[in-house]
Amino acid sequence: MSNIEKGKYGEKLASQYLIKNGYRIIETNYKYSRLGEIDIIALYKDELCFVEVKTRSSNKFGAPFEAITRDKLQKMIVCMKNYSQNSNLKFKRCRIDAISVEIGGKSPVIKHIKNVEL
Repeated sequence: MSNIEKGKYGEKLASQYLIKNGYRIIETNYKYSRLGEIDIIALYKDELCFVEVKTRSSNKFGAPFEAITRDKLQKMIVCMKNYSQNSNLKFKRCRIDAISVEIGGKSPVIKHIKNVEL
């Protein structure tokens, strides 16, 4: 499985996890200029959640959450502000979440950190 296929598979599993836990998926792979992409945008109650998904088949090169850098979070904040200002959705708060998907074992292991901060 290529890294792109692995990433898409992880994003699919993360979306299923979020839906199962009461989130409504609004958009996937949202691109804002050259700054980057937000993997999943979801609504949970009155919060708009911007989710970064990291998928790994092993921890050989580090745990999935370790791949979310300060630079990545800063770019996500810019994308988040742009999206929320131009959205017609009704929400009270925005937050950034991170989901790690480990697919190396018998069944995938999904971990979810809510409200990631710099």
